Amino acid sequence: MTQYSEAVRTAQAYYNSDDAENFYSRLWGGEDIHIGLYESDSEAVVDASHRTVEHMCDLLGPALDGATVLDIGGGYGGSARYIAQHHNADVVSLNLSEVQNERARRKNAERGLDQRVSIVDGDFENIPFDEGHFDIVWSQDAMLHSGNRERVLDEVARVLKAGGTFIFTDPMQADDCPDGVLQPVLDRIQLETMGSPDFYTQALQQRGFTRREFEDHTGQIPRHYGGIHDTLVEREAELRDSAISNAYITNMKKGLQHWVDAGKAGHLAWGIMVFDKN
Repeated sequence: MTQYSEAVRTAQAYYNSDDAENFYSRLWGGEDIHIGLYESDSEAVVDASHRTVEHMCDLLGPALDGATVLDIGGGYGGSARYIAQHHNADVVSLNLSEVQNERARRKNAERGLDQRVSIVDGDFENIPFDEGHFDIVWSQDAMLHSGNRERVLDEVARVLKAGGTFIFTDPMQADDCPDGVLQPVLDRIQLETMGSPDFYTQALQQRGFTRREFEDHTGQIPRHYGGIHDTLVEREAELRDSAISNAYITNMKKGLQHWVDAGKAGHLAWGIMVFDKN
């Protein structure tokens, strides 16, 4: 049995909790739980989050068609299902939350995608697949939960075929972020550090990757977390009645505001990064 690191166990306990399951499944619809590409401030998080998936697929182009794909930190499996259904790909969603994974398996069955999408309990610091198994590794807003991102990138490099592609998003600190200013955000996610565009670029280059693209969408961070905050306030009474604790809602509102403040201050970075393995 895999022994998860402390940071991974912390994230696992959080996403397995009743509060988190009820919050994310209700506000995001139990499909995509990552930052969206919003076309307006009033756009629903469900639509904007789904647009991120579609756009990442567009960036990969024909290479995605019929590919073997690994989504690390796959959440409810929404991206995996979209890729399988629209690109005839075989997709593995590797995710640490058994609660999310059970919902993902039910959705796979409902949509007749059981044979194309596999939901695997596990974590990205110890990927349970052989070397060179996948054409594409995909990740959305998950690697920030690792306390050892170097290890995650080692694992990505190991399971990706030569000539394969790693495409991901991750909430990051800006390359020029001053020391100490992100402590409220770090306290919220119970970690000591975040990645940055330079960190991922240098670390992946050291592992034999070439950066194809960093499509910078940093402005979406305050837009996204601000929208979630406002939606939470609007639906607070309803959510309190759906078995989400008062303490969780209070902490979530405070935590979301930290993300908004840090984003508006220019201390964060987010976008779509695409790297090719040499």
